[in-house]
Amino acid sequence: MGEGYPLVISGVVPSLAVKAGLLPLRTETGIGALMPWAGKLWFITYVSSGPGSGSGTGLFTIDELFHLEKHPESVVGTFANRMVHPQSNQMIIGPHIVDLDGHVRTIEALQDYRLTATMEHLRDPEHKVYFLGMEGHFWEVDVYTLDANLLFNLVEELQIPSRAQPHFKGGHTGQGRVVVANNSYDEHDFAHDPGAGRLAEWDGSKWHILERTAFNEVTGRRNWGQVIFATGWDRASAILKVCIDGEWQTYRLPKASHTWEHMWQTEWPRIREVESERYLMDCNAMFYELSPVAFGGRIWGIRPISTHLRIIPDFCSWRGLLVLAGNQVTPIRDANLLAGEPQAGLWFGKTDDLWRFGKPKGWGGPWWKEQVEANRPSDPYLMTGFEGKVLHLTHQASRPVTFTIEVDFLGDQTWCVYQEITVPTSGYAHHEFPPGFGAHWVRVRVDTSCEATAYFVYT
Repeated sequence: MGEGYPLVISGVVPSLAVKAGLLPLRTETGIGALMPWAGKLWFITYVSSGPGSGSGTGLFTIDELFHLEKHPESVVGTFANRMVHPQSNQMIIGPHIVDLDGHVRTIEALQDYRLTATMEHLRDPEHKVYFLGMEGHFWEVDVYTLDANLLFNLVEELQIPSRAQPHFKGGHTGQGRVVVANNSYDEHDFAHDPGAGRLAEWDGSKWHILERTAFNEVTGRRNWGQVIFATGWDRASAILKVCIDGEWQTYRLPKASHTWEHMWQTEWPRIREVESERYLMDCNAMFYELSPVAFGGRIWGIRPISTHLRIIPDFCSWRGLLVLAGNQVTPIRDANLLAGEPQAGLWFGKTDDLWRFGKPKGWGGPWWKEQVEANRPSDPYLMTGFEGKVLHLTHQASRPVTFTIEVDFLGDQTWCVYQEITVPTSGYAHHEFPPGFGAHWVRVRVDTSCEATAYFVYT
């Protein structure tokens, strides 16, 4: 770059990397949230386990000349929340509230908690917002007085098993409800014993559990019907749930990597608007383009862009650039003795650069050794945007089972029978789709209730 600008290598500006101290504990320093505000790019970093777990993290700003500055209001903690409160013209990031001139106030009552989401208030949006903590604390906070009131312990409200570690992530308010995600997931969840993850909603009077598996992100716009998107996973595939006009729909997406399976490995994969009114979705190591609007009661325009291995706790657009936050290899209480100084960096580029990342590939399906009912169709599974496609089928029935493959090439849930495949008793079969064949969604049904697997591999 020209004089006065720093060195840039493949979109990375080494001088903008942030790091945590080596004492009292070697932790991590992921960049939890990014927000353009008051003429600068603001971001906040996190340690692995809250206050006392490290040093050096905090609130930072970058100006148009790429000068990095740590704000004097910085506190060490684990923060990944950000939101604009339009009624008061303030930006919220971590436990901090920032006005239009960049003046920062800190909500002292919350600074020792691991904050993961901030959401609009259902009854008093003029004065208050909700905060979600990773351990399941749910507060309402007055954005003027900074008074905080604990409303719920969601571990109790949502009946999370005592053997599980709560790991709440995303949260969003829309369609008269607050939706929160908890991505607790380990060996027990993989074995269905029982699931500790949660997707849940609250209408202001009662909490309702939507899913009992791991969910990370919940988001949506305030217009165009306020469509709500939520992403998560189970052992079979990644999951996309969509709320349209108060009704939830379930879709399934491929997994691009198994390195996102455990709750600690996910680190806030997001859905963000990166070009005006255009969403970018990061889900299980794959980027997708996504429209925030629904037509005919359905979502449209889901298309895979690329696969990647980068931990991206947040991303945003800033001064014509796409900015990806990072969480590079760090010791995390010396669990990794081959990692030294905790550090993380930013990547700067354009949205179209993502098509130069790894080609879309993945695997997954609607069923992984599931007890399925005869003639009941599976959830729709994404098919568009991939090249080679193979379907693997197996079952444990004591008689041959016929699997019916149905495709929706319009994307509006108009299903057509593609092919029927009969699998021998307790047997196996596979089907290779012709080169160039594509539909938007695919689903499967069986003619016999049984334990069955239907698993796609896209190469």
